[in-house]
Amino acid sequence: MTADLAPLWLTLKLAAVVTALLLVIGTPLAWWLARTRSRLAPAVEAVTAMPLVLPPTVLGFYLLLAFNPTAPLGAFWVSLTGQTLTFSFAGLVLASLLYSLPFTVQPLQSAFTTLGRAPMEAAASLGAGPLDAFATVAAPLAVRGYLTAAVLTFAHTLGEFGVVLMVGGNIPGQTRVISIAIYEEVETLDYASAHLLSGILLALSFLILLALYVLNGRDRRRE
Repeated sequence: MTADLAPLWLTLKLAAVVTALLLVIGTPLAWWLARTRSRLAPAVEAVTAMPLVLPPTVLGFYLLLAFNPTAPLGAFWVSLTGQTLTFSFAGLVLASLLYSLPFTVQPLQSAFTTLGRAPMEAAASLGAGPLDAFATVAAPLAVRGYLTAAVLTFAHTLGEFGVVLMVGGNIPGQTRVISIAIYEEVETLDYASAHLLSGILLALSFLILLALYVLNGRDRRRE
C-alpha cells in the first residue's frame, strides 16, 4: 500500500506558516478584545468567530471572488508579485489565515482576560513601557493560551477542505493538500491510499492534541 506523501508535506508547511502568522496577527487583536470597553468589540468578536459557523464553501466562494485577478485585492497581488492569488500557495495561506483566525484569537483572548489588569499595572508602576510590560509580563503569563492557540490553529489548518478546494483547487505540489488528496483517492476508488493518508492525518491530529492536553495538565498540577 503506497501513496504520494507530497500533499502531507505541503499541508504541514501550510499549517506551520499559517500558525506562525496568526500568532503574530492574532496577538494584538486578542489583546484589544480582552481589554477594550469599546462598543465595537461585540461586532469585532462576531466577525472573528464567523469561520466557526460559516460553511467553508461559502467563505471559500467569497475569497475566490476577492482573489480573482479582476478584483482589487487580486489585481494588487498580481501587480506586486506577477502571480495570481487564486490556485496558488499564497492564496491558500491568506484563505487559511481567515478560516483559522478564531482558533488563535479566542484562546489568546481568554488567556489575556484571565490575566487581568493587575500585572500590567504593577509593571507600569515599576517604569515598564506598554510593549516592555507585555513582552516581559503579559506574554509569559499567557503562555498556556499561546500553546493552546498554536496547537488548535495548526491542527485545524491540517484538516481544511472546503476553503482550500475553492481557493486553491487541486494542483500537485502547489495546492494539493492532504484533505484534497484523500478526496481524490476516494473518487478514484483508491481506498488503500485514502486509508493511508487518512490514517496519517488521524494519528497526527491525535498526537498534536494529546501533547496539548498533557502539557496543560502538567501546568495545572504545578499551580
